[in-house]
Amino acid sequence: MKQKSPLLRIWELGKSEHGRLSGAIISALIGVLGGVVPYIAAAQVIIGMVNANQDLTYYLIWCGVGLAGYLVRTLLYNFALALSHQAAFSILKEIRQRVLKKLPKLPLGTVMDTKSGRLKQIIVDQVESMETTLAHLLPEMTSNIIGPVCVLIYLFVLDWRMALLSLVSLPVGMVFMMAIMKGYSKDWEGAVKTTQEMNETIVEYINGIEVIKAFNQGKHSYAKFSDRVKANASYYYNWMKRCQFNMSLAYSIAPTTLITVLPVGWLFYRTGSLTAETFLTCIILSLGLVAPLLKAMSFVDNLAKVGTTVASVDEFLEGEEQQHAAAPIKLTSHDISLQNVSFGYHADKEILHGVNLNIPTGSMTALVGPSGGGKSTIAKLIAGFWDVNSGTITLGGIDIKNIPLEQLYEQTAFVSQDNFLFDDTILENIRMGRRTASDQEVEAVAKAAGCDSFIRALAHGYETKVGGGGTHLSGGERQRIAIARAMLKNAPIVILDEATAYIDPENEAVIQKAVAKLIQGKTVIVIAHRLSTITDADQIVVVQKGRIEAVGTHETLLADCPLYHAMWQAHIGTKDGDAA
Repeated sequence: MKQKSPLLRIWELGKSEHGRLSGAIISALIGVLGGVVPYIAAAQVIIGMVNANQDLTYYLIWCGVGLAGYLVRTLLYNFALALSHQAAFSILKEIRQRVLKKLPKLPLGTVMDTKSGRLKQIIVDQVESMETTLAHLLPEMTSNIIGPVCVLIYLFVLDWRMALLSLVSLPVGMVFMMAIMKGYSKDWEGAVKTTQEMNETIVEYINGIEVIKAFNQGKHSYAKFSDRVKANASYYYNWMKRCQFNMSLAYSIAPTTLITVLPVGWLFYRTGSLTAETFLTCIILSLGLVAPLLKAMSFVDNLAKVGTTVASVDEFLEGEEQQHAAAPIKLTSHDISLQNVSFGYHADKEILHGVNLNIPTGSMTALVGPSGGGKSTIAKLIAGFWDVNSGTITLGGIDIKNIPLEQLYEQTAFVSQDNFLFDDTILENIRMGRRTASDQEVEAVAKAAGCDSFIRALAHGYETKVGGGGTHLSGGERQRIAIARAMLKNAPIVILDEATAYIDPENEAVIQKAVAKLIQGKTVIVIAHRLSTITDADQIVVVQKGRIEAVGTHETLLADCPLYHAMWQAHIGTKDGDAA
């Protein structure tokens, strides 16, 4: 599909603010035209003086006209900027809201493949960088182009020769400007790329500081961080250095209209083909001809930046969403069925191959097998985090694509080994399971999950801030809060992805009891590496290399599935070794 021009895309993004933007353009245009009036008034005053006009009224009138033009320019120009700034901030808000609203609709894989540093740069930094362009480009660029065009038309009316002479220096200066702009889009894309790489390295460095210190990798990691920062600074320095000479020539030569207007105009005047009045008027008007055009040209820089930013924003706004029905449906059961399901996070790499699996309502199903075999992928497909590439997944006999995503998410409580906690209080983190829950309900579920005792031992109890990602708590404490959150949600389907991975032995009994309460009366899917925890499951599914190897109870699999038998022997051996 052909890419739209940045200016057109800005206009589309600002659809809700077309009224203000149009008002800003019209006001700015009238203001620029008003700014031309003082030049005309000044010319008339000089002409009067040259002609020895001693009528004071004549001078007062033209001074009043010039003042009126100046006031029109000042008032309307500032009014235009006020309108455009209001529109700009409204558009930036709308763009951010659209991106943030879009993100949950994208497949989780799309979001996970995007580094958090890049997301932050797009949503915060790059969108913010559009403010100057949105607030100034439409009113100023259009008015600064149309204003000089009107002056030029007036010059042609006065004397077409002088009009052409006033333009000679402009194309000469623009030759140097075009040399700069020739590769500007590519240069700006490179600048965005090096900034993204720097941001990603900064985020990685900060997030991994614990590992860096633990493994004494501070020197190596800091060197990587430092190299990215230096590379970013070096890129901008070399870019500006390349542009400096041509930019200086462009801005020095383009405004020098008098180089041609004065000598050639004087010749025309001496030969009698140009009157003194017209000559003086053309001199003064030519002085104000190029400056607005140069100001308009400066927006080409911003336009190139916006083009890159809009492309990054559109990458998300136009991203393919999960296609699910909009109208809620009535579910009569929570039987889950996977029929010939194939899936890959990327088109060129399939992870699951023709998976068939039935999970009855109220049963407990355990997914086991070697790491990377596809266990978590199956669970996340059931939860609706992705849509299958081929085959179908049904819930209660209904294809989950016919169930609205919001309703589908309500059916599932997902507890993984890497649960995320928000930088908020413990109370609010548990309440994320059900936003309408009262404080008493939150505390009750915390007691059931075995959290209450350690929460009350904290300095601020339930009002304790957990830090970004829950960093102020231990891994086991974060896991127990995540289980409490899932209990509060009270969803009919519970998925446990190594939910007790970070629990210390002395608290494991408490957590297992909490999990037992969480899954009571639910359809349960457990992903486990410790096989001793799922021996009483209704069915155990052995997953290897994206395929279902075997399905059965613990006893039948020990007898009939060599892979499960080998895994069990390895598990028992490990436990015996630990006991020794």
